This record gives sequence, structure tokens and C-alpha cells, in this order.
Amino acid sequence: DELIPLANRLMEDFEIIVATQDWHPTNHGSFAANHPDRQLFENIDLNGLPQTLWPVHCVENTGGALFAPGLETRRITRVFQKGTRTEIDSYSGFHDNGRRHSTGLADWLRKQGVTHVTVCGLATDYCVKFTALDAVAEGFQVTLHLPASRGVNLQPGDVNAAVEEMRAKGVTITA
Repeated sequence: DELIPLANRLMEDFEIIVATQDWHPTNHGSFAANHPDRQLFENIDLNGLPQTLWPVHCVENTGGALFAPGLETRRITRVFQKGTRTEIDSYSGFHDNGRRHSTGLADWLRKQGVTHVTVCGLATDYCVKFTALDAVAEGFQVTLHLPASRGVNLQPGDVNAAVEEMRAKGVTITA
């Protein structure tokens, strides 16, 4: 809830606003509930890729997949859904975790003439990080607006490590 006013304020500074939206099928491979012999937050191999097992979240066509109340969605120019394939997760707004499928975000941004991307949201050490790193890999200048981001921090220091990794890859961090 504390991020919503910050995100709304940040959107005032931009003409083009993109949102990513987790949109998982109920049988998504990242859900611990779909692996009864495994524990929540355990790391497994999912079709050849490392996968953290998460609580069920953002199930397609449910209220849990909707944007948070209070977010000024009328300002959003385009929404890119991710995590839609049962067999692979997608932390990044650009690609799935194996870079096998694109969301179309990079091409769309280029068609809009975008060269600089500012990211914020949840979670700094997962979706925000991978989106920022993929944006850099796609050739965009990237800024992380840290005040409007929060992490999961499964292990102490995960968020700080993610911020430092982004900084090392050329992401500008604003505090």
C-alpha cells in the first residue's frame, strides 16, 4: 500500500507508462502448492531452470491478479502480462526466465521511440531487478526509482545485492 502514492506521483513525470502484470495459470510451475512434496521458497529445477517456489499469487482472471486499489491505472499506456506459461516463470517484463519467449515489451518501447526506462515496484530483488537488467541488455538506459520499490529479501541482504548488481550493469539508482 505504501508504494501506490509513490508510483502515482512518479507517473506524473512520464508520458508513456508501462505496467507489467503477473498473470499466472492456477497450475503454474512456480507455485509451491503445485509441488506437494516441496516447501515454500524452496529452489527447484523447473524445466531446466532454477525456480523458487512461491505462494499462489496473481492467478489469471482473479482479483489477486488485478492492480492494487488506488493505483491510477488510467495513466497506464500499456500493460504487458508475464508468467502466463505454466512451464516457466517470468520475473522480467521483457522475457521469461529462460529468455525463450518475449513479452513484446522491447519492440513496443522502440516503436514508441523510448530510449530510457525508469523502473519501480515489486519486488526489487526479483521482478524489478530482472526487468531492469533485461532493459539494459535490450539497449535502453535504465533508472531504478528505489523509493517506489520494495523487495522480498528471502535471505538478508538480497535487496542490497540486487541493487548493487543493477548498478554494476549500468542501472542508475535514485534514492
